[in-house]
Amino acid sequence: MQRFRIVYAKQIALRYTSNLDIQKVWERFLRRAALPVAYSQGFHPQPKIQQSCPLPLGFFSEAEIVDIWLDDDQITAQVVQHSLTTTGQPGILIKAVIPIELSSPALQSIMDSSVYVVDVQEISSIEDLLVAVATTLSSSSLPRERRGKPYDLRPLIEELFVLPVDTSQKARLQMRLAARDGATGRPDELLLQLGINPNQVKITRTALTYIEQSLSHP
Repeated sequence: MQRFRIVYAKQIALRYTSNLDIQKVWERFLRRAALPVAYSQGFHPQPKIQQSCPLPLGFFSEAEIVDIWLDDDQITAQVVQHSLTTTGQPGILIKAVIPIELSSPALQSIMDSSVYVVDVQEISSIEDLLVAVATTLSSSSLPRERRGKPYDLRPLIEELFVLPVDTSQKARLQMRLAARDGATGRPDELLLQLGINPNQVKITRTALTYIEQSLSHP
């Protein structure tokens, strides 16, 4: 048996596909690619496919990660990547396939943070955005509520800054939010704190970082 870590972009065709359904998409994708996926033991064997930090509906990503286990000791990462790329799956762009030790920890247990870039369309000026960011970062506490429970958003914000204006002449934000067990920051909640409607902007995850390693892909 071998374990491979697949880095991929989640594109527009799967923008509104839930995390649970993404799992099913991967099951079908691997089956169509004729890759020998390993199954768990027990009365209801399941394909050994493990996702990292779930991506909320409506978000794009350039850095999603999934681990797969294959019942083949000879297959290489190059063969896996070629099989997936030539088979193709709308909404998934394969960026890398990396061999991983079977004994490596579960993805979720080593999550550290997520990096997002937000294309802001409703801010009238860069100055307004700069003021909102400065006010947020200078706050010692940002009380909010999630699922009826109060929490402090401020310690979950590891980085927040305005990116230089590109050729589109749109304001853009970059944020790094904690993604640890029991301490996860959501970009849509931070945008609301900044006075920005998250339903009117494009949010793209650009990197996932881990306690043991950092995986970042342009």
